[in-house]
Amino acid sequence: MKLIKNLFVAGAATILLAACSESGPKEIATGKDQCENCKMTITEAKYATQLVTEKGRNYKFDDISCMDDYTTSNTEVAQNSDEYVADFPTGIFFDRSTATLVQGGSIKSPMGGNTQAYKDKAAAEKAAAELGATVIQ
Repeated sequence: MKLIKNLFVAGAATILLAACSESGPKEIATGKDQCENCKMTITEAKYATQLVTEKGRNYKFDDISCMDDYTTSNTEVAQNSDEYVADFPTGIFFDRSTATLVQGGSIKSPMGGNTQAYKDKAAAEKAAAELGATVIQ
């Protein structure tokens, strides 16, 4: 009986630690989540971005340009925060500092930033050529 109790306590502690240590980008609930900057509902997850503070607070945005506007206006929040962008082909979030950004051409993003993020540079260059866009980062 004591073994079962110890296993239960250990399992519960593991679950609690995992829940407390979960930081980073969260899943976007399209049609429900709201952009922190412009307050519009996020409708296209492949253009969404996220800012995660060092305390783990998550801010969601509907466009890279909205996150940029927000971080410029809210430097105290943005300081020491991590920025995440959605890989346009997959929708999976990754660190913005490693992204290749494609802008312009026939890209039409929700707030007019008209920028797509790519984890794979070759995919970004191919998309830029097909869309008449420019690789900016």
